[in-house]
Amino acid sequence: MNHYETVFILNPVLSETQVKETVEKYEDFLVSRGAKMIAKEDWGLKKLAYPIQNKKSGFYHLFEYTVEGEVISPLELEFRRDERFMRYLTVKLDKHAIAWAEKRRNRNKQKA
Repeated sequence: MNHYETVFILNPVLSETQVKETVEKYEDFLVSRGAKMIAKEDWGLKKLAYPIQNKKSGFYHLFEYTVEGEVISPLELEFRRDERFMRYLTVKLDKHAIAWAEKRRNRNKQKA
C-alpha cells in the first residue's frame, strides 16, 4: 500500500450540491478499490493563479489516502473524462511528506 495525496480543482459554476456529489463519487471510487481514506479537506472557492478554461476561480479539494499503485491510473482517467474537473495532481508521499501532512492536519485541527 502506497500513501498518496490528490488535489483537484472543480469548475466554479457548479452548485454546492454538485460539488459535494462529485467529491463523494470519487471518494467512493477510491474506497471501492480498496483505498483507506486518511484525510479529506475542502479548501473552498479560491482564485486561480492564471485562467483555466476562461475561469478565474475553482473549488479546491484534497484527498489523502493509502491504496495500491495500480488504482491511480484509472482514477486519473476518470478525472480526465469528467468535465467538472479543471486540474488535478496526485503525488506519492514519502516518509517526510507523510510526517509533514500529519503536522498540517494537526495544525488545522487546532485552528478549528
